Amino acid sequence: MKCNNCGFENKESAKFCSKCGQSLEYVPPKEGSSNSKLIIAALIIVIVILAGSIGYFALNNMQSGDSQLQASTSSDNTSVSAGESGDSQGATTQSISKTESETKDWELIGSYSGSGSGSQSISVPAGEIMIKLSAYPIKNYATNHLYVTGSNGESAGVDWGSTSAVETRSNSLSYSSSSPQTFTIDYYETVSWQVEFYRYQ
Repeated sequence: MKCNNCGFENKESAKFCSKCGQSLEYVPPKEGSSNSKLIIAALIIVIVILAGSIGYFALNNMQSGDSQLQASTSSDNTSVSAGESGDSQGATTQSISKTESETKDWELIGSYSGSGSGSQSISVPAGEIMIKLSAYPIKNYATNHLYVTGSNGESAGVDWGSTSAVETRSNSLSYSSSSPQTFTIDYYETVSWQVEFYRYQ
């Protein structure tokens, strides 16, 4: 019988190798050994998968952090460049920021006043326009007035009848136009009058 350990040929009846002393009897493998090997192999596979997953997520997090850092650095550099630019560029930036932060409001674009009787024409730019007018009449007249009339048909005014109290009267009008308009201010027998033009901007 051949020894599985050293290969020496022994007698068929020998139970131990004459050369190395190894048992020559066949010993079947224990059932638990194959199960143990399968469990160990399964554990190794699970560990490898876990290690790969952890490595994958760690790499993605590192790349994401690098991207955010680069974006932040780029933004900081842009801010620094804007701050270190010349005076003219700085003025432009401040002007834009100011325009964006401010809200629109009515701004006076023309003011006209006088007394007595007469008329005059005023050119008013396009946009959203508001006109305010007021006048004080000469006493004892029934035809005292102040009228403002535009080429677009808009008009407003104040007047007094023969029984009206002699006092200051006011009026106003608002309109919107995409083109400039011409307004005529007509006044008659007034002590004083005033017409103001505002544009919403």
